[in-house]
Amino acid sequence: MSVPVVSPTEAYSRLRASPGSALIDVRTPAEFESVHATGARSMPLDALDVSKLDAHRRESAGQVFVICKSGSRSARACQSLMSSGVTDVFSVEGGTEAWLRAGLPVERGQRKVMSLERQVRIAAGSLVVMGIALALAVHPGFVGISLFVGCGLVFSGVTDTCTMGLLLAKLPWNR
Repeated sequence: MSVPVVSPTEAYSRLRASPGSALIDVRTPAEFESVHATGARSMPLDALDVSKLDAHRRESAGQVFVICKSGSRSARACQSLMSSGVTDVFSVEGGTEAWLRAGLPVERGQRKVMSLERQVRIAAGSLVVMGIALALAVHPGFVGISLFVGCGLVFSGVTDTCTMGLLLAKLPWNR
């Protein structure tokens, strides 16, 4: 089942034309607080609640637009919603980054937050360096840490999923 995709400007136009439509942001609460599209509701991917969305949809017959940072998490959220029977769901192409580039209205919070993608790069890089350092200083078997992380990154790139990102999203500073 392919996910329907719309540009940020198309999503914005449709949202303005149909007051019953919803813009759902599936990034972490910290990412949402930092900057989000005006009118978006925070519903993090790891806590996506179809019943809350269904309650909104019972009150209106509008479309649902899902946005994240760059489009990957929103596509997964749309898949989940569509498999739960929600219709008229669209992923916002390019996410909040594209929304910002298009000059569409956003709300900015006081708190500056490090993106989840950046946290993943730091964690993965640190684990690779640690694995190599331990392999050189303690035992060659520790190179397995670097191998494991490398395989995880390849898997992440091929499947467009990121287990490390999902784990990091649960940490307190991302709440």
